Parts: sequence; C-alpha cells; structure tokens
Amino acid sequence: MTIGLIVINVFAFLLSFSALQKASPELAETRLHIRLLAAMHPELTLPPEAQQLVDDIQKHEPSAWTIAKDPHRDLQDGWDARIRLMDDPEALQQEMDTLAARYKEFRSSSALESYAFVPAHPTWYSYLTANFLHGGWLHIIGNMWFLWLAGIVLEDAWGRGLYVAVYLLAGAFALQVHAWCNPGSHVATLGASGAVAALMGAFLVRFPRVRIRMVWFWGILRAARFSAAAYWLLPLWFAMELFSGVLFGTSSGVAHMAHVGGFVFGALAALAIRHSGLEHAINQAIEKEIDPNNDAELDAIHDLICRSQLDEAQSRMQACMEANSASERALMIQQELHWRRNDVPAYTNTTQQLCAFHLGVRATELALKDYADLVQFGGALPPETWLKLCQALEQQGEHERALGEYQELAAAHPAERPALMALMAGARVAMNHVQRPQQALNLYQAAADSAIPHLDLDPNIELGLKHARAALAAAPVPAI
Repeated sequence: MTIGLIVINVFAFLLSFSALQKASPELAETRLHIRLLAAMHPELTLPPEAQQLVDDIQKHEPSAWTIAKDPHRDLQDGWDARIRLMDDPEALQQEMDTLAARYKEFRSSSALESYAFVPAHPTWYSYLTANFLHGGWLHIIGNMWFLWLAGIVLEDAWGRGLYVAVYLLAGAFALQVHAWCNPGSHVATLGASGAVAALMGAFLVRFPRVRIRMVWFWGILRAARFSAAAYWLLPLWFAMELFSGVLFGTSSGVAHMAHVGGFVFGALAALAIRHSGLEHAINQAIEKEIDPNNDAELDAIHDLICRSQLDEAQSRMQACMEANSASERALMIQQELHWRRNDVPAYTNTTQQLCAFHLGVRATELALKDYADLVQFGGALPPETWLKLCQALEQQGEHERALGEYQELAAAHPAERPALMALMAGARVAMNHVQRPQQALNLYQAAADSAIPHLDLDPNIELGLKHARAALAAAPVPAI
C-alpha cells in the first residue's frame, strides 16, 4: 500500500503540475487586484463571490486590508499604477466586474480551487484530494521519501487496511488543523505533508529506539553523516515545526501547523492502536494468513505478555525454547518479554541471537537494527557474528562503516581468529574502496604481527603489504 500511495501521488502530480503552475499565479493576481480595487473604491458594487472574498479579508486579514486602503502604499504592479490614474466611476465599476467575472471563472475551472484545500470554502472531497497534489518536484520528492521511510515499517506493523485508514484520516485532520489556525484564508493548501507527518509521529511511538541515518549537506560538496535515535530526532523536528508555525504562520509558504496536527494525530493513533490491542489482533491475523500452521503456544505466550502476566509467560517461553529451535518469531517474542521484565542482560542476549538469525537469512537492515539496539543497551556481538555483520555492510557498499566496524572488532577481540580476519578485510577495504594505502599498510602489518596463528594467511598478507607499499610509493608527494 505504501508503494501504491506513492504511485498515486506521482501520477496525480504529473497530471496536475502544469495546470497548477499556470493557475496559481493568475488566481493570486486576480485576488490581489480585487482587494486593492475594493479597498481604494469602497463605493463599487461587488458580485457575491468577490464580496465574499473582500469580507473574508476584512475579517481575517485586517492588516492586509489596512495596507490596501492606504493611498500612499507602494505600487504592486503595472495594473495598480494604471488604476490609480483612473477616476471615471463607470470605468472603475467595469474593471471590478471584469475582475469578479475572471475570479468566478478561475474558481470554477481551476484545479487548484477545485481539488486543493481552501480554508475559506473547503469542500468535503478536498480533505482527500489535497493530500495527493503537490506544488513542485522538491515538494513531492521530499514527501514521498519520508512516506517510504516511515510507511513501509508501519504498514508491516499495522496491516494494510488500518495503515491506509490512519494515513487518510491523518491527512484530513492535518488540513482541518490548518483551517483552524488560518480561518477564512483563500490560499490553497496542498501536499501529503500532514499525512506523512502523522506517520512520523506514529513511528516515534511505535519504534522510538530505531536509529535514523542522516546526511547533512552544507557548502559545496560537503556533507556529514550521523545517526540518531527516533526518540530525540523526531521530537526535535516536531518542535521546529511548532516553533515555525507559531512564529511565522504560513508566511514562509509552508503549512507548519498542518504538520503539527498530523504529527500529533499519528502519535495518538499509534498509542490508541497499541493499547487497545488492535495491533496485536491484526498481527495475529496477518501471521495466520501467511502461516496457517503457526505455533499456537507462541500466540498464547504473546497474549500473556500483552496482559502483563510476565512470570507465567517466562515459564512457558523457556519451555517453548527448549522444546523447539528458535525461530524469528520466537526470538522476537522472547525479546519483548525480556524488555517488559526489564531484564537487560537477557534482552541483549536475545538481541544477539536475533541479529545472527537475520544475518543468516540475509536480512541485513534488520540485523543492523538489532545491532544498533544492542549497542544502545551496552551489549556487543560475539566476534563471529560481528564479522558477518561487517561483511554484510561491505556487501551493501557501506565501506566507511564496514572499515570502522572491522577495526573495532579487531581491537575488541585481539586474540580471536575473527579479529585477524577483520584486519585482513579492513585492509582490503582501505586499499580498494576508500583509497587509503597507509591505513591498509597499517592493518596488513597488524595482521602480520598478530599472535594468532596465520600460516594459511601469510601469502595474502605479504601480497597485501606489497600492494600497499607500491601504492604509497606511487602517490604524489604534497608540495610544501
């Protein structure tokens, strides 16, 4: 469903982009001219649509109306300069009639007015359609990227139906919050940002300890990479949106309060879904669908955990693990049980097993999440599992991180065979992928000096030392 939502958004964007780009400035210009002409000549007669526009401006934007009435204000455009020179009442009335007719035509034919969300006159269907329209390429790329990041995880946790329902309801609620904060506004609002913000709020509640990898760009071709847990990164984003919404409103062109409303809706929805038992019921239904023969004993143990009967759950879990080989589901239920019992050593031990399981089935991203969770609680992987994790990182092309993990493994377990293999692999990465021959030479030399027996590896070590020294010799000497 996440992929489906992205496809719908992109399709709607491609269909509507040119029309929105054309209609938006024309409609904004017509509104401006009606406001200026009505303010300068209040004696003119306005048709109903134009009169409603002027009434809304007077009620909800008094400062803009005061500026429009000021005869000494700055000129807005060529039309404004021409109108100031007109003093014929009939010509002025004809100009107002023309503007009002154009405004009525734009409202009836413009996709922006028809399908975007306008707080002054919202339609019931705009609460849905506005969430699938976007104003530009950066707008839709940003929204779809975050929809993908948060959506695929929540869809897996909640199931398709509940996930889509929360997404659509959150988008409608976010638009309503925007309307409450900007009553009477005629500026159209569009984009999936409110619904996506709701997924971010739900992600925070549902997966607070998951680490999010970020890249921060500044200057020209400069970037910094870091990772942070969701429990502080997402609240920081929320605080920035709330601050911007309160301080700037919509003057920045961004509906910040829609983001705030969506985020709060998503967080509350996730809390309600978790504590109502709905998520557990959905997960059971999903597991029965994909595995009709799933272990009923594990279902019973999970029910005990949900009812906080932890001692009985622990007793039955131990018997279950002794009688059967550990499956992914059994390990995840055992992990949740240890978490609820606040048994950190047992929790980290199960997390080690789960990480090894995920590496064995090539679920690298899940293994990395397990590893991040383990490190957060002060645990560490056994050297054999750690080496497999480093190799998985290298296979994914994350060479810098793989190199760092190889070095940490070698330093943490200097007397273990996996540490020697880590030195060799780290040297290879430094030489072939990140082009650091000096670092490669140091690692190969550390492998050669290792007390771990390595007669079988000596030819490879000697060859690596030779290549690293040759690369250093060929490197240009920096000028002083």
